[in-house]
Amino acid sequence: MIRQPATKYTAFPPLQLTDRQWPSRSITQPPIWMSTDLRDGNQALFEPMNSEKKMRMFKTLCGIGFKEIEIAFPSASATEFGFVRELIDGGHIPDDVTIEVLTQAREHLIRRTFESLQGARQAIVHVYNATCKTFRDKVFGLSKDEVMAMAVDAVKLIRQLAEAMPETKITLEYSPELFTATELDFALEVCDAVTATWGATPERKVILNLPTTVEIATPNIYADQIEWMHRNLARRDSVIISLHPHNDRGTAVAAAELGLMAGADRVEGCLFGNGERTGNVDLVTLALNMYTQGVHPGLDFSDINAVARSVEHCTQLPIHPRHPYVGDLVFTAFSGSHQDAIKKGFSAQEAEQPWQVPYLPIDPADVGRSYDSVIRVNSQSGKGGIAYLMETEYGIVLPRRLQVEFSAIVQRHTDAEGGEMSAADIWALFAASYLTPTAPVRYREHHLFEHGNAQGIRLAIDLNGTPYLLTGEGNGPINAAVHALQNAGIAIQVRSYEERSMVPSGEDGNAQACAFLEIAGQSGGENYGVGIDSNIVTASLKALLSGINRLGSRAIPEEHHRAA
Repeated sequence: MIRQPATKYTAFPPLQLTDRQWPSRSITQPPIWMSTDLRDGNQALFEPMNSEKKMRMFKTLCGIGFKEIEIAFPSASATEFGFVRELIDGGHIPDDVTIEVLTQAREHLIRRTFESLQGARQAIVHVYNATCKTFRDKVFGLSKDEVMAMAVDAVKLIRQLAEAMPETKITLEYSPELFTATELDFALEVCDAVTATWGATPERKVILNLPTTVEIATPNIYADQIEWMHRNLARRDSVIISLHPHNDRGTAVAAAELGLMAGADRVEGCLFGNGERTGNVDLVTLALNMYTQGVHPGLDFSDINAVARSVEHCTQLPIHPRHPYVGDLVFTAFSGSHQDAIKKGFSAQEAEQPWQVPYLPIDPADVGRSYDSVIRVNSQSGKGGIAYLMETEYGIVLPRRLQVEFSAIVQRHTDAEGGEMSAADIWALFAASYLTPTAPVRYREHHLFEHGNAQGIRLAIDLNGTPYLLTGEGNGPINAAVHALQNAGIAIQVRSYEERSMVPSGEDGNAQACAFLEIAGQSGGENYGVGIDSNIVTASLKALLSGINRLGSRAIPEEHHRAA
């Protein structure tokens, strides 16, 4: 039995803020957003991102619309330092994006950090030191005056180094680490000393990051702390109050929302809440929460699937199927009563009228999601039963999103034909939907070749009966084939790729390769293609062409798209 907590844990005392204003406020405009996926999020990964993945993540963040991105802890390792240099030297930073780098309040680390920034147009230097009593007494063995001096000395050095680098616009960010566990009067004293040392003005603002480094209390207490600082900070017009909520209690989104109501200007976090321990605040959830209240967050999540697949690739962390707004199942109702209410809501919903569909707080189309999985009549057991028969009878394990897609095809078939479908019936429908169509595109053969560091391909296809020999190069056979198909005007994006061995029941030792590609057309839409062959590259190419055939006119130019 778990022990009684009273003698071991004590509740965090509430702040006596009797005239608090935040409970009667609402969020009416988006904050300044700062992504820390490449720093806080990256250092929390079992296998940190390599250079290719960091670059893909950076470009994803820029594409979403982040204007401030914490890219690295450059003094921590050669890899981190090198990535900062790669972004600057390679000209990868858009003119309207400010990079941010983190450093502890130590002289040699600060100097190394500034070395990494040489040549940058603009940058935020984020310096921190722990200020709470536990760290002062048990970790550092420092007095309040010594902790204060550590912060002030660091800011003096940063100011000196910034003045020696006039070609780069340097903004100071300071964090009293473990702010929520620090005595408020002391946190205020340190922050005021920092802004005074920097010489903060309305034209040269300091970012004061007030983090829940470890979430130790309910969100309302954090909001009280932020409102108290907001009211009492010196030079408030020269300060940007930033929130950096962690999720130890599972309330980071609520803490950020209440902190914004309490007077904060900026939020730091990660897409989908990655970060140390239980993660940082989930910026996607936070932004789309605002969106459902009529406040545009200033970030573009109109193709949330593309963002999700990119983040999963870079972090190697799966997104939970029930993740708010993003999970594969969040717009799918398995309950019959829910399905009935949603269908009726769709029927009654008028264009340009406020969104009022039962059980759906957001229009799936606004984040680029299909209605198919919402309006289909299905049950968990139905989808699970289809997947079970496909695996046990035919040895094919379908990816989760393909299960959802194919179960809708099965449902449409049973609605039209009635009766019960056997395993053989389901396999025949699967083959007819994914494996046998050869129009408008039919695979003939391919040849691979090496071209320097690139993979080349010569791909022979028929396009509505006309033979084509296409050539392309890429970082692998699939990427090369995508580039080759562009030469015929077929423009697609590969969203995800999986390969499995397929061993039909009773045929041990007769395995074939089965490839699944999720692709999107240039003019919208996305679906799976499936290919089966003894050779995995051939299976992958067949899957690619299967997906193109299923996309039809959404991927194939009109001049090529006619009935076979």
